[in-house]
Amino acid sequence: MTTYGNPKPRSEEKITPPSSATLEQKLELLPREPGVYIFRDDKGKIIYIGKAKVLRSRVRSYFSGRDDGRYQFPLLVARIADLETIVTDNEVEALILESTLIRRHRPRFNIDVRNDTTYPYLKVTREPYPRVFLTRQPKSDGSKYYGPLTEVKQAKETVNVLRKVTHIRTCNLNITDESIREGKHKVCLEYHLGNCLGPCEGLQSEDEYKQGLQLMVDAVHGKAAPLIDTLEGRMKDYSSKLMFEEAAKTRDQMERTRSLVIRQKVSNLDELNRDIFGYSQEDRDAVIAVLRMRAGRIIGRTHSYLSRFENADRAEIWARYLAEFYVNDSRSVPDEIILPDEPGESDEWMPLLTYLDDKLGKKVKWITPQRGDKHRLQELATHNAELLLKERIQAKAARDRTPHSLISLAEHLKLENPPRVIECFDNSNLFGQHPVAAMVRFEDARPKKSEYRHYKIKTVIGIDDFGSMQEVVGRRYRRLLKENADMPDLILIDGGKGQVNAARRIADNLGLKQVPVIGLAKRLEEIVFPGSTDPITLPLTSSALKLLMQIRDETHRFAITYHRKLRGSAQISSTLESIDGIGESAAKALLKHFGSLKRLKEATPEQIAQVKGFSLTRAKKLVGQLGEL
Repeated sequence: MTTYGNPKPRSEEKITPPSSATLEQKLELLPREPGVYIFRDDKGKIIYIGKAKVLRSRVRSYFSGRDDGRYQFPLLVARIADLETIVTDNEVEALILESTLIRRHRPRFNIDVRNDTTYPYLKVTREPYPRVFLTRQPKSDGSKYYGPLTEVKQAKETVNVLRKVTHIRTCNLNITDESIREGKHKVCLEYHLGNCLGPCEGLQSEDEYKQGLQLMVDAVHGKAAPLIDTLEGRMKDYSSKLMFEEAAKTRDQMERTRSLVIRQKVSNLDELNRDIFGYSQEDRDAVIAVLRMRAGRIIGRTHSYLSRFENADRAEIWARYLAEFYVNDSRSVPDEIILPDEPGESDEWMPLLTYLDDKLGKKVKWITPQRGDKHRLQELATHNAELLLKERIQAKAARDRTPHSLISLAEHLKLENPPRVIECFDNSNLFGQHPVAAMVRFEDARPKKSEYRHYKIKTVIGIDDFGSMQEVVGRRYRRLLKENADMPDLILIDGGKGQVNAARRIADNLGLKQVPVIGLAKRLEEIVFPGSTDPITLPLTSSALKLLMQIRDETHRFAITYHRKLRGSAQISSTLESIDGIGESAAKALLKHFGSLKRLKEATPEQIAQVKGFSLTRAKKLVGQLGEL
């Protein structure tokens, strides 16, 4: 992260963060992932660009009200009116993108505090016997570059170790087949030390040299297993020949290789330019995010919000969007375009493909990757689109004061008003043992955890999901009626037709015919209605379905947690009852007082004697018995 010189920290100065509803919503939605964040002023001008290992933590720290010691910090915070984030795959990509964006936009609060320090790359030259070294100035010279390597000290040590292990030369000689035949070179000290195998005099073949080079490159790229296997084989060979000193040296090299391998991505400056597109949709909102990669580096992101696309299929959406993106805006056309969907062959697609081929001067390569690095890049673009869409929906919900998912749910269920309060029920038991149920409450599509409730099934014997559901629904709403409390706008049941009908019957008996009851069946995520054999299925992009699934899953989690707790307590109680002189009531009293078997075992006789029914003599006897468990 960029730091600023400040001779005198001013931690005592209170910083007043900007207050903005839009800004507050974006802060709530910040991802816990690496990336770049961009601050803008009230005119939309970029004033600061930074990178973060965890965007949520770093960005929110600006709005904590505390000064971080930088001279410019109060001035910066006072001018922040809006923010934008770009998620990357790791910190290295965030570093590169931050540097690129700062050079392009020259934000006010980044200027005059950045220095010319750059991180090194591992360079593999394009020669018959390639050289390998670190450089801070990658060029388009046919070489391959790996990095950037942000841990500079570790990078230097790693390269030195791997170069010796794989016998890669350190000299600057221009070694060719001709120079070897003519005997222009002589082996140096590195050969006599065993760090080089003498390719300059033809003592090592080009194929053998490049095998070692590939082992080194793979190790730097995070694939150290082949090199370690090679070293292990070399060590065993030395041992079999009783060359124990060489075997020990190889063993040490192997261990250092394991600990020093740098896991970085390859950045080949000769790679093609690419635009990577991601798409995310929820109901009538959709976002397309575009990651722009040039010379193997992500240099920026752009995005667009779509509207009036409800009746169009994905191929038509892509055709219209790409025409707008490349034709109307006259953007440069890359060598490759990566999409989440296959290009179509409609009348809208073909002219676009021809236009882009002509503009680039060669055929544009369209890719819909299913695996590998390009697939990962496409997933990253899609993830950025998902975050942008979530941010947009949240902003719309704040304007409407009703969450978009509730409006959508009311439309699908044909309700007069959005169900602002939803309560959901779920049963849990294991072969009829410790049957329990749980109820969770969501208000305005958010969990209201203070209203969550657990229930032990009291009136049902054995496994009877329908009877259990009737019991807990009845207990819940009899209590609300007795307390004259507000009823929910919708009752959701985790289950199918049987459970839903059971809940509907008890609700009707209590005079709650006006409260709708539905179920969400797990197998096909179908919405089940009482008394109906025709469930409805919503698209997976539906915000209404996503909300119902979230509530159902939260209820299931809450029920399972309670069931496990009871099961664990029962097992502990059973263990205590196996002790001579400890019955059910005594076991319950001990567990209630100490909370767990572990704390009971750690207790002194005097502490146990505080439990009702236990004298000091009986407590001392119990301590001895507990030690045998």
